[in-house]
Amino acid sequence: MGTQKPLSVLFVCMGNICRSPTAEGVFRHRVAAAGLAERFHIDSAGTHGYHVGEPPDERSMEYAAKRGYDLSAQRSRKVTQQDFEAFDHLVAMDHDNLKLLQAACPPQHRHKLSLMMSHATRSGADAVPDPYYGGGKGFDTVLDYIEDATDGLIAALRGKKIG
Repeated sequence: MGTQKPLSVLFVCMGNICRSPTAEGVFRHRVAAAGLAERFHIDSAGTHGYHVGEPPDERSMEYAAKRGYDLSAQRSRKVTQQDFEAFDHLVAMDHDNLKLLQAACPPQHRHKLSLMMSHATRSGADAVPDPYYGGGKGFDTVLDYIEDATDGLIAALRGKKIG
């Protein structure tokens, strides 16, 4: 039985302090719960470098922790050109960040780009809204959408590549 290279997934939002670290934390937690942790390399990044080196937004960590997700070890970073080569999937939280990824992505890697909510199975939303300037309800909504899309993404990947 051969050893399979881990499937790599990069979650992307603007500043990498709210939505994409939440997606990373939820995805990491759910693949571990499914016994698939060793089959994935999971990270998150921002299209902008506003918060490089900083931990996720306190509110993101607080609301994630209420649902059992620990984001505290994460640190913000900006998407790099190497990410397009290194990752199998780059998953944007909204249309604006997807467009920024598309503009920066070499043509041979564009097939790796997707929108987070395109993987959702229960929500009709097409993007994960940025909760940064809002209240707590926005962080709960982000978690609801990301949990839905994470379940769909894991199911799709399980069906295709990870067994």
